[in-house]
Amino acid sequence: MLLPKLVTVLRDGYGLAELRKDALSGLTVAIVALPLAMAIAIASGTTPDRGLVTAIIAGFIISAVGGSRHQIGGPTAAFVIVVYGVIQKHGYDGLLLATLMAGGLLLLAGLFRLGSLIRFIPHPVITGFTAGIAVTILSTQVKDFFGLGIAEVPADFIDKLAAFAHAAPSWQPLTLLIAALSLGIIIALRRWRPTWPGFLIAIAVATLLVLLFDLPVETIQSRFGAIPSSLPSPALPQVSVARLLDLLPSAFTIALLAGIESLLSCVIADAMTGRHHRSNIELISQGLANIVSPLFGGLPATGALARTATNIRAGAHGPVSGMLHAAFLLLFMLAFAPLAGLFPLAALAALLVVVAWNMSEWHQIQQTARGPKTDFAVLLITLALTVLLDLTIAIAAGTALSYALKLLPQPPQHRA
Repeated sequence: MLLPKLVTVLRDGYGLAELRKDALSGLTVAIVALPLAMAIAIASGTTPDRGLVTAIIAGFIISAVGGSRHQIGGPTAAFVIVVYGVIQKHGYDGLLLATLMAGGLLLLAGLFRLGSLIRFIPHPVITGFTAGIAVTILSTQVKDFFGLGIAEVPADFIDKLAAFAHAAPSWQPLTLLIAALSLGIIIALRRWRPTWPGFLIAIAVATLLVLLFDLPVETIQSRFGAIPSSLPSPALPQVSVARLLDLLPSAFTIALLAGIESLLSCVIADAMTGRHHRSNIELISQGLANIVSPLFGGLPATGALARTATNIRAGAHGPVSGMLHAAFLLLFMLAFAPLAGLFPLAALAALLVVVAWNMSEWHQIQQTARGPKTDFAVLLITLALTVLLDLTIAIAAGTALSYALKLLPQPPQHRA
């Protein structure tokens, strides 16, 4: 069914009580998304305002048009290494065009009703590439977590490790202190005060310490300048046949990752709420979001699992919550953007370390390791290919290997 969940929710009746629930949950998610969107943009090799623009534009569209009642969209950590690699190779304008093309591919996938194809990707492959992305995200945060003196971090994983080893003597004790303190606050609040906005509290405490004691720790403003207090005007990236062909593999990777991540988030949201999403209209919403977002200079977007779960736990009634989350972020950008420039980069790095750990699926890896050896082998190979080569190659190779292994004759079961 190609009917947005918003239409269904409004048809069922929507009054002040529902609006109150959605406003509170939307504000809660916005508080979580604010530092996270900027941290993801920085880790992706661009400026923090690009993350805010993506969360506002794409987040609104995904909630308004999508097929999940509680899905929250925006930039996600899963895209960090893909976006970083595209920017390194094709520049930011190339990323915008690749994202726009990916949006078109997602739109077509939804119109041709390909939303159910995700169930054909074996679970060890999903766990392996998710864990691989987590490892890659961790590697992108080493520079800012330790304050290493590296002008530009290489995109290749092995080259990155070599650069970190070479720059290790340049680590900054105060930067590491702020990062470790932020990490400790987030972990402590998750254990003892799980309903509190740990990310924002950690960022606020770190920012106050840097300001009060005038610590020589790099901030958003010192590296990127002031954050704009308005949305940029829409503009088309440079388009040519040669560029379209050159960027097609990157566009396919972005579309594949956006589709998988968004539908996985929908499935988990269904498990948390007992409801059912509409996969094809969800892909269409992801396509529209990734067509419009780059027109405003935004990053690729998809469904964000952690923010969607936060939305559900905060008592959201329906998609209006996600739309209000985008509106709250826009309000912050218009009124309080200068404050965000004071955030220490070390604190944002700590935030992404937590995100990477949450993505690592460590419990799933342990569970797979206790199962058939072939499944664990597929997981490890997919993980390694994700880190060392390419996400698309990892998913294709992992899926092909998984099905090939299932075709092999199974060893006979010996009875006791």
